[in-house]
Amino acid sequence: QATVDALGIPGITVEAQRVSKHGLSATHITIDAPGAQPLRHPADLYAIIEGAGLPEPVCERARAVIAALAEAEARVHGIPVEEVHFHEVGAVDTLVDVTGAAAGLHELGVERLTCSPLPWSYGSINIAHGAYPVPPPAVAGLVQGLPVRGVDVAGETVTPTGAALARVLAADFGLMPAMTVERVGYGAGS
Repeated sequence: QATVDALGIPGITVEAQRVSKHGLSATHITIDAPGAQPLRHPADLYAIIEGAGLPEPVCERARAVIAALAEAEARVHGIPVEEVHFHEVGAVDTLVDVTGAAAGLHELGVERLTCSPLPWSYGSINIAHGAYPVPPPAVAGLVQGLPVRGVDVAGETVTPTGAALARVLAADFGLMPAMTVERVGYGAGS
């Protein structure tokens, strides 16, 4: 909540709840944001991040992820990066997801992130521009050159923000490296 509060956008709340999902005790994170938000371009998001007073490694990671996402959207829509506005991913959702991930990695002291191959699903989703194939064009562009694996799932398994996070923050992709497991947690995604 402190990271989200630092962004200076009133009304955003973060709540963690213990829930049971498929018989497992898990944590479900709910982020509530005010409904109407102004149109925001990449420069607006950078200014919010810079003004938040977050540690520089958090700001650096967050800016890099926003830049990757903006560049992918610009390619898809055939416009300059400066003209991109975050409508599908939503500027507030993007800010919270990206700065939250960057702050979490920083707080946990994560220095290197390894990512499994990304799940490539199928089907279609409805977005502001109509029905689009899964993965949508921005995701397909962001995962270009990264390892993916086909999954038998109809619907979106990787969002544009998730693809940008993986592209920018993962040092490598593949099997989990050798390690000593210190703690285990279960998330209840939706």
